Amino acid sequence: MSERTVAGTGNALLSRFHLGGSGPTVAIKDCIDIAGQPTCGGSAALVDARPAAQHADVVRRLLADGWQITARANMHELAYGMTGINEWNGTAVNPQDAARMPGGSSSGSASAVGAGLVDVSIGSDTGGSIRLPAACCGVAGFKPTYGRVSRAGAWPQASTLDCVGPFARNMDLIISAMASIAPGFDLAAARAPQAGARVKLVQADADPAIAAAVQAAFDAAGWTGTPIGLADMQAAFEAGMVLINRETHTAFGHLLGRGSLGADIEKRLAAAGATSDEAVVRAEQVRSTFTAAVDAALADADALLMPTLPTLPPTLAEIRNGASVLTLSALVRPFNLSGHPALSIPVPIAGSKLKAGLQLVGRKGDDETICALGLHLEQALRRVPA
Repeated sequence: MSERTVAGTGNALLSRFHLGGSGPTVAIKDCIDIAGQPTCGGSAALVDARPAAQHADVVRRLLADGWQITARANMHELAYGMTGINEWNGTAVNPQDAARMPGGSSSGSASAVGAGLVDVSIGSDTGGSIRLPAACCGVAGFKPTYGRVSRAGAWPQASTLDCVGPFARNMDLIISAMASIAPGFDLAAARAPQAGARVKLVQADADPAIAAAVQAAFDAAGWTGTPIGLADMQAAFEAGMVLINRETHTAFGHLLGRGSLGADIEKRLAAAGATSDEAVVRAEQVRSTFTAAVDAALADADALLMPTLPTLPPTLAEIRNGASVLTLSALVRPFNLSGHPALSIPVPIAGSKLKAGLQLVGRKGDDETICALGLHLEQALRRVPA
């Protein structure tokens, strides 16, 4: 089947095929190499890309462990956007509410898992691009510690922010996927009991319904919690924007002016070319101070806890009418800058059919504990009366 033939409902998937064994099914984001297929990054500008000569490391590891790679997942063009709107491939449908954006850039990965088209999907997260669509689509999404999962064969080839990670409808599958794609991942530690965890509740400006949903989930977990502020969150958000702009322009600036990029990407990528060296230096200084602040906050805690998104995702109509989405990444993008592992778990909103995202952030390299905390929270929520 052609790579650009839509195979899943709502354009979540671009093609269906079968590689591997008889294990759970997996979709791979269109910016991660699959041998024999072009990697098009959701962009008409790359439609003539040569087929990949070899699998990305993450694909190779999944196949070695018997997973079934069965689909290519759609995405926001060039992984450079938060809405998931893609005018070329079509926009994946949000399985929670078809009127709302699915979130980007790993839109198809989140949508496909939420719709039950695959068991697991592999996406990438440079400024929230796993956690944001996971929260939009009501599924779990995990951004590992920077460097914990190999990016070999993922695009862009060079990034100081980007991480490859999994989506699933439950934590058991997230943990199983991590055991395959992250060398040395400790399954026993990732499933260890976490009833006595120490969690710090990061003060965040979020809609009351979302804040209440996150608080109720924390209460259900039974953890010990202490409220804290992270004063550098806004600075880290802005620094993350500077670096993603510089690094994306470095990777894809050569595609400008050809008439093949979407209008929004053409505009953003051209503007990114004006990112100054001085701005990059300042952003790196913020990276250093913010990373130290997060490390210090986690010195006597197992995780930081906060909403994934400050508001519900806007509708597609609102976005097309000019609604800004930039601040949706205010609580996720800072942890791309710092490199800490971060997990988004769906939590119920009282009186609503929609779920919000609760974000857990952990110590660098301690991905297993964050997964174990997510598993504990998921199990605790199942015991809460509907």
